[in-house]
Amino acid sequence: MKAITLRQPAGLEQLKRVDTADPGAPAPGEIRVRIHANSLNFHDLSVVTGRLLTADGRIPMSDGAGVVEAIGDNVTEFSVGDTVVSTFFPHWLDGGPTLADFSTTPGDGVDGYACEIVVRPAHWFTHAPRGYSHVEAATLPTAGLTAWRALVVDDALKAGDTVLVQGTGGVSIFALQFAKQMGATVIATSSSDEKLERAAALGADHLINYRRNTDWAANVLDITNGRGVDNVVEVGGPETLGQSIRACRIGGHIALIGVLTGIAGQVPTVELMLRQQKLQGLIVGSRRHQVDMIRAIDANGTKPVIDRTFPLDEIADAFRHQAAGKHFGKVCLSL
Repeated sequence: MKAITLRQPAGLEQLKRVDTADPGAPAPGEIRVRIHANSLNFHDLSVVTGRLLTADGRIPMSDGAGVVEAIGDNVTEFSVGDTVVSTFFPHWLDGGPTLADFSTTPGDGVDGYACEIVVRPAHWFTHAPRGYSHVEAATLPTAGLTAWRALVVDDALKAGDTVLVQGTGGVSIFALQFAKQMGATVIATSSSDEKLERAAALGADHLINYRRNTDWAANVLDITNGRGVDNVVEVGGPETLGQSIRACRIGGHIALIGVLTGIAGQVPTVELMLRQQKLQGLIVGSRRHQVDMIRAIDANGTKPVIDRTFPLDEIADAFRHQAAGKHFGKVCLSL
């Protein structure tokens, strides 16, 4: 069986193709899945470049999509031939958050999906949306679900709300799409006019180039007549959080998702307190959240935006493309 492993010390040059043993038949409660696609996330990039430490020889990639080849005894949710997609937290099935680390996350704490075949407990997967390709399905477990939770689960987004999305990576583009599907107004920021034009084609109502408009929070307030937005999808981290607080309305919601500008920094706590905003840190979501998101996708027909798909053997080049920051939407791998 073909797989990619990450040798330590980590680095893109340490991603090696190997041949490993076939995992065999599924035990009771397990399914055997032939993996056809992965998608790249900032978390995966952090693992393969050594920002996050993992075991020597780890198979990377947290997102995998494919086809069920066999089922073990007592598996009732899936049948042979079903198209399925993995979950980011395999043991967080329902309810509130249960983990504060990545010890059970595929591609980090345990082996991931940069391989041809896996045998895993059935609850590690959900059905893929109807009509989705494997590559499209692979975009959902991390980026899609993070955007869904930020808007729908944690903020109960409703028609007429205003959402601010930062940049045009996978999470932000999904947030733009979900927000428009639900009747919200979307303000999008980017350093690229070309990317902003593409965001407009997806439905973004207002566009801000944050390189030309460094005080972009002021622009947001102008757009909203001084009120601010209802929800900020905050992917930048410490260097953007202050402006996000200013751009968010009194009592609004800020979903703190990313650390693209660093892992620590100053927070204007007085302003956050005075504006009585909800600052919600979040990492992806539960299996139940994913099932609900996919049910919504089946109903509304949302399709992910895929920038480029690389063959699995070109995984290092795929990560270089991601790290360059020129992509719009998701970067994927095809097996």
